[in-house]
Amino acid sequence: MILLRWLYTAFASLVFIILFVLLFPFFLIPIFIPRQHKLTGVLNRLWAYIFFTLIGMPFRLEGKHLLNRHQQYIFVANHFSYLDIASMGFNPVNAVFVGKNDMERVPLFGYMYRKLHITVDRASLSSRVNTLKRSMEAIDQGKSLVIFPEGGILTQAPPHMVKFKDGAFRVAIEKQIPIVPVSIPNNWIILPDKNPLLLRWGLMHVIFHQPVVTRGMTLDQLPALRENVFNTIASQLSHVSRS
Repeated sequence: MILLRWLYTAFASLVFIILFVLLFPFFLIPIFIPRQHKLTGVLNRLWAYIFFTLIGMPFRLEGKHLLNRHQQYIFVANHFSYLDIASMGFNPVNAVFVGKNDMERVPLFGYMYRKLHITVDRASLSSRVNTLKRSMEAIDQGKSLVIFPEGGILTQAPPHMVKFKDGAFRVAIEKQIPIVPVSIPNNWIILPDKNPLLLRWGLMHVIFHQPVVTRGMTLDQLPALRENVFNTIASQLSHVSRS
């Protein structure tokens, strides 16, 4: 069983790398022509569909009909697995990620990620402040955002989340942008955050919930908004057992 997981992981990694190399020239378009930023979401979506199809992993996407592809949103999702980033590539709305700067060190991929997305060093207060500023600017530029509000893979007991950080909700309220809660219930089973990182075959499931309208909200209502979104995501995660 372990041998099969090693082989499956190696195969999936190879497919992921080959697809990135093939798509990289196209990622250069929004890098050098910023007004084409929506192409980032298109390429991420193409990458996700081809990747999961080629590795034979079934996927189910729920709630896409709730979204207007021409509207801006801030997507907030639970984060238990490195597979979550690839899973959010299925997002039907073109968006950029706000995430940790760890991936900047990966050759070529790090360059693309740094140029097209918003990275943050969680250990640096100035970096966190700058990330908040850049997120506001991205909204002003017409972009949608994907944020993992736990601040990384921090939970010790998935599928239970840790407390959400305020950043995504502050941006949503100040810019009056709807928040879309997203539940990703199975990835912690498919690719657990354990050493070594080994894939197992299983259903990759992404649930887009009803957007939460923030128009008219003030920062005084941030804690209530954060709790509402947390509970919405958690309500789906609790349905998944460790079996």
